[in-house]
Amino acid sequence: MQQMSFLDDSPPHTITNVATVPQRSPFRYPGGKTWLVPRIRQWLAHRTTRPEVFVEPFAGGGIVSLTVGFEQLADHVIMVEVDAQVAAVWKTILGDGAARDWLTERIATFDLTPEAVADVLAQPAMEIKEQAFRTILKNRVNRGGIMAAGAGKVKQGENGKGLRSRWYPATLCRRIQAIGSIRERFTFIEGDGMDVLRRYADQSGVVCFLDPPYTAAGKKAGARLYTHANLDHPQLFHLAGSLANDFMMTYDNTTEIHALAQMHGFDTQPVAMKNTHHAAMTELIIGRCLDWLR
Repeated sequence: MQQMSFLDDSPPHTITNVATVPQRSPFRYPGGKTWLVPRIRQWLAHRTTRPEVFVEPFAGGGIVSLTVGFEQLADHVIMVEVDAQVAAVWKTILGDGAARDWLTERIATFDLTPEAVADVLAQPAMEIKEQAFRTILKNRVNRGGIMAAGAGKVKQGENGKGLRSRWYPATLCRRIQAIGSIRERFTFIEGDGMDVLRRYADQSGVVCFLDPPYTAAGKKAGARLYTHANLDHPQLFHLAGSLANDFMMTYDNTTEIHALAQMHGFDTQPVAMKNTHHAAMTELIIGRCLDWLR
């Protein structure tokens, strides 16, 4: 079995201290999975072989894919995102160096004032790299990193810094350039994650991490947090059951989701975490066999 650094075999009721997890994404993402990183390492470490391809069809802020890529937990990582705003960021970071350098220079030199922010966010359709900058800016100045229509901006922020409270230009630039330095480990696809899952369903050496927007069982959070929140959850469970190889899903810990998992013969395990308001709660990990997690 492969040897991996950072392995955490703590029980599922132990809440991850996210300060111990490397922060690699340029996004502040609602529903982000930094807390899950030790479980991802644990899952992949307990496999007898390293995956040839790691697929994340609902990438969002990408912390799981980035962890797998940086720590070389798979030979190659495929990130998929349907949201054009988010896709512009990943295309720019994982694309040619000139666009990435432009983005980091724009971030480093941007004078963040309410007027400057309003001017950028009011701009019409633009080049992908410009859209990437606008997306990162919106993600940083909106409350909770929410980019869906109607999201409000940070007001007081940390220590009364207002809009600047989540704007760390040097940190953002370092993260972007670090991702760019290993871009050959990634493929980014702008498109429907379900379609990509179907494409890889029968391929050997593939593992999938499925973290869809949480809109099942009448949940409204997904619709409020994400631009693209509509998803056929029963169809996703059916598709997961058809995958030839291993997968992990994360979902809200609800009766309806337990029922869907049971219907398809999947194993479930609640895992402790804290939400963005630092309240202790659980999310549900779903897979074919979760003995490694107990």
